[in-house]
Amino acid sequence: MATNRAAGAAAGKALGARFVTYLESKKNLAGSACGVAGLGLGLAGVGGSYWPVVVAGLYGAGALIAPPETVAPPLYPDAAEQLGLVREDFGRLREYLAEVELPPAAGGKLAELVELYAALLDPGWVADALAADPEAVHSLSRAIRLDVPECVDTYNRTRWWTRLTPGGESPERHLERQLSVLYGEAERVTGGGAGAAPPPPPPPHPH
Repeated sequence: MATNRAAGAAAGKALGARFVTYLESKKNLAGSACGVAGLGLGLAGVGGSYWPVVVAGLYGAGALIAPPETVAPPLYPDAAEQLGLVREDFGRLREYLAEVELPPAAGGKLAELVELYAALLDPGWVADALAADPEAVHSLSRAIRLDVPECVDTYNRTRWWTRLTPGGESPERHLERQLSVLYGEAERVTGGGAGAAPPPPPPPHPH
């Protein structure tokens, strides 16, 4: 019984919401305007005893010719807001990487990559230039949220299995190569990355 009452209450709320939405719709507003015009014609004697039909007909005509409802596009954070979210993800990534043990060569590559990410995300002119390029923000976000954790996790899951089945590229070497690729992508994000020189200051105004 309680379930039936809850379902009935939910259905009633949904129906009420639809009714309110229709009352506020362009179709109802246009139809109501035409219906009021039809009511005025009926009071003026137009249509005689059929004035309710005239009102209903004009309401229906107004509802039909009303422009369709426009649905607002979804709002997404802009590049600057996304960069703030990427900074939060980068903080979580660093916490994860602090718990991971890697061989010296791969660990060095990863440290260089993390240092570059930190320089790109550090508030300043580099981050400002990055925020102005949505594609660059997306690329950096994908690397931090997906690429780096995935390649490190793959190494951790395959290094023991690969030792039992020798042959082919070692997990250590594969991880180093992936991190090198990610480092190159991060450098290209801002046309040279954090090592590039900042823009020159504007020339002084003549007195």
